Amino acid sequence: MLVVNKPKGMVVHPAAGNYSGTLVNALLYHCKDSLSGINGVIRPGIVHRIDKDTSGLLIVAKNDTAHLHLAQQIKEHSFHRAYQAVCYGNIKEDNGTVCQPIGRNPKDRKKMAVTDKNSKQAVTHYEVIKRYGDFTHIRCVLETGRTHQIRVHMAYIGHPLAGDAVYGPKKVITGLNGQCLHAGEIGFVHPIANEYMEFNAPLPEYFTSFLQSLDRKTR
Repeated sequence: MLVVNKPKGMVVHPAAGNYSGTLVNALLYHCKDSLSGINGVIRPGIVHRIDKDTSGLLIVAKNDTAHLHLAQQIKEHSFHRAYQAVCYGNIKEDNGTVCQPIGRNPKDRKKMAVTDKNSKQAVTHYEVIKRYGDFTHIRCVLETGRTHQIRVHMAYIGHPLAGDAVYGPKKVITGLNGQCLHAGEIGFVHPIANEYMEFNAPLPEYFTSFLQSLDRKTR
């Protein structure tokens, strides 16, 4: 297995408009043929993914046995994934849970939405780290892993992520170059050693700089 700390702006696997410069391209160069083939030639080794403009940790399987073992943990919700984010507004509660189904937005197939049509149950737990008046720094733990889950759920409760051009306000914070969302924690049981392992990635510079700017404004 590999645990990779993906930078903001990097696409995980090739797709229309993004055939080079992806994480998969880098993995193929680094690992050659030592990647699982369960998801085919386009997504070798990719057990789960994070969005292009989300930074942080994801796990890569180097063989099919590891891939199946890790995929089962994700299915059983025993795979630990925690994120940090900055969202709009002042979240009054210190913590909470959003339990709403997510599926394709019926009005825009490129977006996801809380909907009862062709959706899957999604659960996001969040807790406040610090409040900045017009923004709140939060930690989110995923119980499920739906596409754009944190972004959709936080927007649903009226607190979209800062910098999110898809689910946030029309006047987006362009300096963030995408949503302020970092996958900082990942934990799983090793497929061979059968021991629990956890990895942490510090907040990247774009995230800490934004927090510092918010801090200066609230002094």
